[in-house]
Amino acid sequence: MLVPFDAGAPKTRLASVLDERERRAFARVLLEDVLGALATLGVDRTILATAPLDGTPEVAAPVVVDDRPLTAAVNARLAGDLVGETEPPVPSHECPVGIVMADLPLATPRALRRVLYGDPSPGTDAASDPDAGRERPADVTMAPGLGGGTNALCVRNPAFRVDYHDASCRDHRAIARRRGLDLATVDSFRLATDVDERADLVEILIHGQGTAARSWLRDAGFSLATGDGRVGVARGDPGSEPTK
Repeated sequence: MLVPFDAGAPKTRLASVLDERERRAFARVLLEDVLGALATLGVDRTILATAPLDGTPEVAAPVVVDDRPLTAAVNARLAGDLVGETEPPVPSHECPVGIVMADLPLATPRALRRVLYGDPSPGTDAASDPDAGRERPADVTMAPGLGGGTNALCVRNPAFRVDYHDASCRDHRAIARRRGLDLATVDSFRLATDVDERADLVEILIHGQGTAARSWLRDAGFSLATGDGRVGVARGDPGSEPTK
């Protein structure tokens, strides 16, 4: 299981509410939540980082450094290419390769299992869900993100390659179609919710009970801001009245 992670300048779109030091710390907390959810599945986890991960907290998975753009770095792993002199390739011809983004704090083992093992969507049948009732997992299983991205993949056929630019969930469907591969889609709120914008923090505060990300935000003085229609977030010193 690969978990790509930007160790350089993560979460720049949160600059309006978090300074650079805080963004780095928060990104590590998001990563911690994802690794924790994966740990219960008993799968091998590898952090595919753009730079070495120094400082605290220590990460609970091996780190492979690859400073290439995300698409190139992941495709190298899918192809079984060497990333470092001492790092063995992923034997993609022998086993599935999963890719889960590092900013999915709401991800649960149950949701991730649907991607990794091709489980059908809960409460659906073949008549209502074309991905349900398969005799075998699809060549590729994908969990789209809100806004058209791709937040999780499980690749079971080494012919598949990723393309994380723009509306990547659409592109991944097209890639699978061109290569004669079948692709199943997992519809999951918890896997669709990545954290890039200030508005995304709302979902953590509402739905992230028990996550390190929610605890971090609350300790940093974040709370829900209500009363103006759409729920937002406000920040103040812990114990004080929040400000918008």
